[in-house]
Amino acid sequence: MAKINFGGVEENVVTREEFTLEKAREVLKDEVIAVIGYGVQGPAQSMNLRDNGFNVIVGQRKSKTYDKAVADGWVPGKTLFDIEEACEKATVIEYLISDAAQIAVWPVVKKHLTAGKALYFSHGFGITYKERTGIVPPKDVDVIMVAPKGSGTSLRRLFVQGRGVNSSYAVYQDATGKAKDRTLALGIGVGSGYLFETDFKREVYSDLTGERGTLMGAIQGLLLAQYETLRGHGHTPSEAFNETVEELTQSLMPLFAEKGMDWMYANCSTTAQRGALDWMGPFHDATKPVFEKLYHEVETGHEAQKSIDSNSKPGYREGLDKELKALRDSEMWQAGAVVRKLRPENS
Repeated sequence: MAKINFGGVEENVVTREEFTLEKAREVLKDEVIAVIGYGVQGPAQSMNLRDNGFNVIVGQRKSKTYDKAVADGWVPGKTLFDIEEACEKATVIEYLISDAAQIAVWPVVKKHLTAGKALYFSHGFGITYKERTGIVPPKDVDVIMVAPKGSGTSLRRLFVQGRGVNSSYAVYQDATGKAKDRTLALGIGVGSGYLFETDFKREVYSDLTGERGTLMGAIQGLLLAQYETLRGHGHTPSEAFNETVEELTQSLMPLFAEKGMDWMYANCSTTAQRGALDWMGPFHDATKPVFEKLYHEVETGHEAQKSIDSNSKPGYREGLDKELKALRDSEMWQAGAVVRKLRPENS
């Protein structure tokens, strides 16, 4: 484990050079890894583990995602089973179904958590909010986490490209004395670029804040506010979208992803630099109270309860589809669909 200085703070980081794929295979050579759920993270983690040479099976109820698993090469009765049978066969259970579904399926999973097994999460939700979820593992199993900092789609795509998504890792309960090695081996096996240390509570607090904040919720709100302002002052949809979204995602994001915000600023016009430096303060001051309120809602468990209540309702999927359709059908994203078609690589 290396100590890496992140902006003046030293943190523990594990790299693929230090904890090699060969070492990971040795640690898990006698393990049967069952990936439970084939929705968001399940396909990527299971296929990456399979491609890396680990003994992997999938547990999934009969559904469209079951058919997707078959299409991805998982064989019913050999590497694809219902959830209970997969849990029974496994020594490591990767519990990758949705947070709300974890609550419903927990009695089945718990029944097969015999001594020495490992229960693996990619999100700290179920354990951190155990009073709300009822997920309390037996004392004689390892409880561990590897949380890729990206969607399952990104995890698989970057793996195929020979790259990786950075992941956090944590050990909540070490019953066997080998929980940490199991965790790191699984982190390398699923295709992590590097692994940084956390705990279940910090992971879920940062994750829920990020999703509702700059990763998804805040960015949509900010983009829409600027788009509406431009449209309200007579700018066309194409102009408003290009100045709000297209330039950000296609030109500027790659620049600050490459070398940082200061480098991106330095490679823009002096007029853009001056405006950015002058206006970043007002935007910070306007949004900081919102982020503090958001973090408080996460910390108190209110956001978790809202998620549990909403996602446990009958017909929640139909309601979600309606909300996503309204977003998709909005003028800004309809304009975006046309702009994307006009990109040179798509024309």
